[in-house]
Amino acid sequence: MNALALEKLEFYEIINRIKDYCISDIAKAEVGKIEPSCDYDKIKVLLDEQDEALNIVKKTSSAPLHSLTGIDLIMQKLEKSMSLNERELSAMSDFLRSNERMIRFMNDKENLAPRVSKYASSMYILDEIREEIDRCIVNERVDDKASSTLDKIRNRKYIAEGRIKSKLAEVAKRYQKYLVYNIVSMKNERYVLAVRNEYRGVVPGLIVCRSQTGSTLYIEPEAINILQGEINRLMAEEEAEIYQILTYLSSLLMESISKISINVETMVCLDVLFAKAKYANSVGGRKVKVNASNITKINQGKHPMLGADAVPLDFSIGEDYTSLVITGPNTGGKTVALKTIGLLTMMVQSGILVPVGENSEFAIFSDIFVDIGDNQSIEQNLSTFSSHMKNIIDIMKVANKYTLVLLDELGSGTDPVEGEGLAIGILKYLHSKGGVVVSTSHYAKIKDFAHDEDGVMNGRMTFDDETLKPMYRLIIGESGESNAFNIALKLGMNCDVLESAYKITYGENKEFKPIQMISVKCEKNYEVAKKQKIKETPNILEKEEMFKIGDLVNVTALNKYGVVFALENKVGDVGVMVHDKKIYINKKRLKLHIEAKELYPEDYDMDIIFETKENRKKDKIMNRKYVKGLKIERKDC
Repeated sequence: MNALALEKLEFYEIINRIKDYCISDIAKAEVGKIEPSCDYDKIKVLLDEQDEALNIVKKTSSAPLHSLTGIDLIMQKLEKSMSLNERELSAMSDFLRSNERMIRFMNDKENLAPRVSKYASSMYILDEIREEIDRCIVNERVDDKASSTLDKIRNRKYIAEGRIKSKLAEVAKRYQKYLVYNIVSMKNERYVLAVRNEYRGVVPGLIVCRSQTGSTLYIEPEAINILQGEINRLMAEEEAEIYQILTYLSSLLMESISKISINVETMVCLDVLFAKAKYANSVGGRKVKVNASNITKINQGKHPMLGADAVPLDFSIGEDYTSLVITGPNTGGKTVALKTIGLLTMMVQSGILVPVGENSEFAIFSDIFVDIGDNQSIEQNLSTFSSHMKNIIDIMKVANKYTLVLLDELGSGTDPVEGEGLAIGILKYLHSKGGVVVSTSHYAKIKDFAHDEDGVMNGRMTFDDETLKPMYRLIIGESGESNAFNIALKLGMNCDVLESAYKITYGENKEFKPIQMISVKCEKNYEVAKKQKIKETPNILEKEEMFKIGDLVNVTALNKYGVVFALENKVGDVGVMVHDKKIYINKKRLKLHIEAKELYPEDYDMDIIFETKENRKKDKIMNRKYVKGLKIERKDC
């Protein structure tokens, strides 16, 4: 797919939003590889699977996906026949347990999602291996009962440690006045006493280490040398036996490495599948029909990044006409309509459900080309017009009957007469290629061309003549006006000036009805038009979003994401944690990205996110009892 089109239509922004719903980093990486396909059968399968996944998301609890944290590195070690440590074996046990939960979950969804549930049939239940790991590894430590040999070694070690502690207590009592403190310590896995430096010769034994200041010597008393030697020997035996157990458990996993790899791949696939479904659910996505006949019908389609307030788009092309020219006022929604058509098409061809109404249908294109926005190049010393022309020339070289071409304000940026003629010539050429072309323009002759040319249709963005406001709705079959005169009138320009300008533009005999209709009001109260702009300013407070604790928000001023930790205060500031830093920022600079209820379970403890581990421990202690001097310290926001 054309890289410029992917960028201009903000396809990767959709991909990034899907990533937010992934559980594992591996799945996020896979989502990052998603691109539009032109394979009809593949797209149809993807959409069918997504529809089923969406049904699961809507009707059941969340799928038991695994975070897969560190699993890729563990798998690499197993593939190299390297033994795992206790923590890694515990992680593998947790992963195998999650496989069992996922298989049960998906099997229960066989009637609701027959295609998606088949993913579970490719997964393996390795409960015998998991149970053996759980028997041997408890709390990320090799358990005493992992083997009879280890149990005996640890029992003997426990008895020896008891004898050595008893002996040390005797020695400590004898030399108490020479010690820094009368407590037995462990240094370098040896039992020692803390002796004052000036009495180094009084307490016979081996100096194991010194304090940083050098004032304290940690001495292993001579009286426990034999006992310490026995403990050292038992520790070596213990370490050797633990190594044997870890090697044994790792070998069980190595024998099933291919099955585990399939389980990992399947878990990643399901993570991606449900992330796309959760995103589709958040934007009101649905499954659509696809075809290879260049026919697109969008019913009540919405640009997925504009939210619930977006005006739905009704659009069709490919049956009676394959080229459409959209006209209308500036800020009337022409460019948004163009981007909506392109982005929704890309999403469908990527197997992503789109926010449209029933009976919508999308053509599958081999490629999508766009000329939208400012393509000015400083490096190539190209003006805005030149850069547009260079891009359009490149499009003309490759456009064919299987491509979709989207052109915004074709022919603008140069002499209007020449730009108008150039725009018509380009449209005529691209139309002759047989693909689908959608263009926006202001030029009057382009409207005439669209009216007269077979297979080309006019369309307009609606404009309310009463309020003189754009309505952002596309009407196909009619051409639109730029409404420059009406807009100028709305902003308060003198009616006589506007009528004069209109006659200069269109001739003395052509009447400008909107001006005639409103001119009486202008004469009576000229200031009304000026004040109307202020009166009609929407009530921003009514539309502002109310943020909740845990909401993921976009801090527009920083262009970063953060999590709400404090509700809006009296001055309209909301507490947001951005990269472990807590700040207060005005709600107007925040945009809701994902609601907390989509990210966390209902009873989730938000302190896990906002508080340090130390503060959470202090909070639990303070809730149970009063501790003098204990306080929770937080960084200033």
